[in-house]
Amino acid sequence: MIMNIKGFSTGMYGWHERYGMDGKEPTWEEIFRDCAESGVDAVEIDPTPELAAAAKACGLTISGTYVGLALHEPFEALDIEASVLPAARRLAEAGGSDLVINADPKGGWGIAELKTEEEFKRQGDNLSRIEAAVRPLGLKVSLHNHAADKHNAEGDLRSVIDYSSPEVGLCIDMGWAHVAGCDPIEWIRRYPERVAAFHLRNQMGAIPTEDLLEGEIDMRLLMEELAAIGYQGWLAFELWHRDDNHPERTMVEDVRRSAEYLKQCIKELA
Repeated sequence: MIMNIKGFSTGMYGWHERYGMDGKEPTWEEIFRDCAESGVDAVEIDPTPELAAAAKACGLTISGTYVGLALHEPFEALDIEASVLPAARRLAEAGGSDLVINADPKGGWGIAELKTEEEFKRQGDNLSRIEAAVRPLGLKVSLHNHAADKHNAEGDLRSVIDYSSPEVGLCIDMGWAHVAGCDPIEWIRRYPERVAAFHLRNQMGAIPTEDLLEGEIDMRLLMEELAAIGYQGWLAFELWHRDDNHPERTMVEDVRRSAEYLKQCIKELA
């Protein structure tokens, strides 16, 4: 089996959390230098001209942009002319491909009320309308799962599988799916045609592990499943160093270890 991925990318949240732990306030240029040193090829950001130029100066490309929306609300309340389309245009101009839309929690962060089936249906319709709006830009729209409970995680999944247009994909966040009690590997097996992007993090229960090598998620099996479906997208790291996982290495070291491990897995599948 041969897997021709676009490359390795990284989101920014985990980096900012680690800088905070270390008492640092780096410039974007310093952040991008760290990302490049870790061995990734791209970053997932809102690529304003200044940030896109800074990333390019460090040898990085733009994989995608993450936008959080209260997708369960009526479409008009989302105001995509302000909340989505400007970032989508910047992403297209920067040469990125993945517009990742998060289904923000009902009630707000830290509350996560249970969404109704009607709200999951509304999410699917809203995703379809967003996809249609950005289609001329050549972007792939996918839903990012962020729910930490099974009811909302499975409902968000249905938003795509049952209630959105076929063009809407899944950005599978391995860590959050696991925390919610779901099996992200099974999602890949059941819905291969929807798999569009990934956020990669390993877990010990609800606590993220320091890198991808350790944890309850079999990352080697993940690579096997992606090879089996012919996945050709980005693999984006979302490592998360926290006080409760007591990281022993830097973020640069752990992203590099994770990337080298996945490269070895992919090599062994060839």
